[in-house]
Amino acid sequence: MPLLTLPAVFMRGGTSRAIMFHRKDLPEQAAWDPIFLAAMGSPDPNGRQLNGMGGGISSLSKICVLSPSAREDADIDYTFAQVQIREAAVDYRGNCGNMSSAVGPFAVDEGIVRPNGDTATVRIFNTNTSKIIRSTFALKDGRAATDGDLAIPGVAGTGAPVRLDFMAPGGAGTGRLLPTGNVRDWLEIPGHGSIEVSMVDAARPCVIVRARDLGLTGTELPEALDTNTALLTRLEAIRRTAAIAMGIAANQEEARNSRSIPSIGFVAPPTDSPTLSGETIRATDVDLIARFISNGQPHRALPVTSSLCTAVAARITGTLVSEALQAEPAGSIRIGMPSGILTVGADVTQDAAGTWTAHSGAFYRTARRLFDGRIYVPPP
Repeated sequence: MPLLTLPAVFMRGGTSRAIMFHRKDLPEQAAWDPIFLAAMGSPDPNGRQLNGMGGGISSLSKICVLSPSAREDADIDYTFAQVQIREAAVDYRGNCGNMSSAVGPFAVDEGIVRPNGDTATVRIFNTNTSKIIRSTFALKDGRAATDGDLAIPGVAGTGAPVRLDFMAPGGAGTGRLLPTGNVRDWLEIPGHGSIEVSMVDAARPCVIVRARDLGLTGTELPEALDTNTALLTRLEAIRRTAAIAMGIAANQEEARNSRSIPSIGFVAPPTDSPTLSGETIRATDVDLIARFISNGQPHRALPVTSSLCTAVAARITGTLVSEALQAEPAGSIRIGMPSGILTVGADVTQDAAGTWTAHSGAFYRTARRLFDGRIYVPPP
């Protein structure tokens, strides 16, 4: 049977990579899964995705689909797909903040949006979360600029900055900034006892625990976490139980099948910590330390949407994240992570009735087109 061939672009966005498709080039969404799985080389019991474009880790197994938007408040519609590596599953329940940085440049370079001047602001409607993201970046000769002096942790070299503003990010996955109505809760984890958590939903639903409650310092690097199977099993059990508490899943089986949300991470107060490059982050340079698990794997940096959620949680008095702060940051939140320091802005307020509202979250990324052409997959 002849292979199906589709126009595609391969891009880096932040610390992730994805295949970018025009929606007009794809069949109806019900037929996407087998195409995306084959394109990435999943499922692969070896975890390497050698028969596709994936790289064997969650940040390199992603798909973005774009089209012009019919909404008055958006220029483009963007659907994100997280392709599982070892399983024949594609998850559409969350967004990827890193790849969101590639969406605006893709839309301009592909002619979906035609801005004037030397700067573009593209209004993105993310269909996964029903949220608006504003992407602002420089133009050169009518295309997205790539040369610049912005360095981001985890990516070699520098590039042109892309500013992402997540508008009203609260309730992206559950409809509520605090899904349980509480800034912290105790969860009873089957087979693992009880643990205190904070469950917050801003850009992406997250469940966050203290590093010390896991017997950790918070400074562990991904390789050490990846070999600690007992820890990963416990974190997955906490994540599944939190999914039920947050209303994302009705039971443990449904929570198991929803790998991408909620994300789970742990935090610790500022302390000197190593990076993957062998450098040391000084405690005085960060406001807290964080590590996250992405689709069962320790993330080598931080998922950007989870970072935004962490920064929002840091602004909510009483969460485990705010507890980890040694002082209330006057500006953006500086998060120490395996690849360096990620700085995230978060505008959060509490009204007279005690209700917390996340107005926006912002950060900078870089993005680059790697190649374009056609991708070949077995027909669905």
